Formats: sequence, C-alpha cells, structure tokens
Amino acid sequence: MNAGQPPGEQRFPPDETGDVLQLPMAPRATDIALDELEIVYAFIYARVGNRADAEDLTQQVALKAIPRLREGAPASAIRGYLFATARSVLGGFWSTRLGLSEAELHEDLALAVPPAPPSEERADTVQRILAELSDNYRRVLELRFLHGYSLKEVAAERRSTVGAVKVMQLRALRAAAKVKME
Repeated sequence: MNAGQPPGEQRFPPDETGDVLQLPMAPRATDIALDELEIVYAFIYARVGNRADAEDLTQQVALKAIPRLREGAPASAIRGYLFATARSVLGGFWSTRLGLSEAELHEDLALAVPPAPPSEERADTVQRILAELSDNYRRVLELRFLHGYSLKEVAAERRSTVGAVKVMQLRALRAAAKVKME
C-alpha cells in the first residue's frame, strides 16, 4: 500500500499513458449481507405474516450472521448462510410462540399437512417406488409416512437412535426420488 493512499483502494502500476489505474475493491462480506437483508426480510415476512415480527427477526438474523461471515466469501455462500440463519431464527420464534421444542415443531408441522384422499393411481405409484427400495429404507418410509410414526417411535421400533433414523429417512427419500417412473 502506498503512503497517503486511502484504505481499501488498490493502486496498480501506471499504464502507457502515465495514468494510474484504480480498480474498485470487491464488496466486503458485510456489504453483500446488508444488500441481501431485504430478501431475507421478505422470506421471514411470508412466514410470520406481520411487519413488526418480521423486522425483529430480520434484525436477529443480521446480528447473528454478519459477525460470522468470512471475508472474500462469494455472494451465494453469504446468501445461503443468511437464509440458514433465518430458518434457525424462525424455528426459535415459532418454538417459543407455540411452546414446543424445535424438533417437535418440525415433526408436528410435517405431519400437520392434511393428506389428500388417496387415489388408486397414487397408491400404485407409492407401492411401486417402495418395492424398488431396500428393506431398511422401505420400512422407515412406511412407518414415517404411511403409518404416521414420529421419529422417536420409528427409532424405538427399529431399535435405533433418532439421529440414525433421520439419516436413514433422508437417504431413503433420495433413493425413492431416483426410482424411474414409466
């Protein structure tokens, strides 16, 4: 850095005309995050439905995320981190609001979606997909989604841990998504 040069300004050797080239520095992580907070606010507002709570929660996201950002991180990574933090803040908000732990909240919300009346075609599709899966994957998906078991109940049935069941469920869903539909 040259003496008398303002911080954040980078000088390059003069070009042939004798002018000094000055290129702008890449935006700092904090600047990128501040630009993204409007989108984060919209994301949160869509989930809480009122302006005051959305503003408070967006502020919490900023206070949690911005000090932890890595300088030089790409904008997409910063955006992803902001949204991950927003989901965490929203989980805490709804957990407090509803008086449930976050694990129970996620589980209850997943099961709270009213099922559509089963059609014969959909039932055949489900059975065909399940038939393509390994016995472990098929059983976990049957217990969770066809019988409505909680993660704890599946873990007890499988003589496993909740964490192991979550991993197996994720892998089973990924395997089911790869089944070719004809």
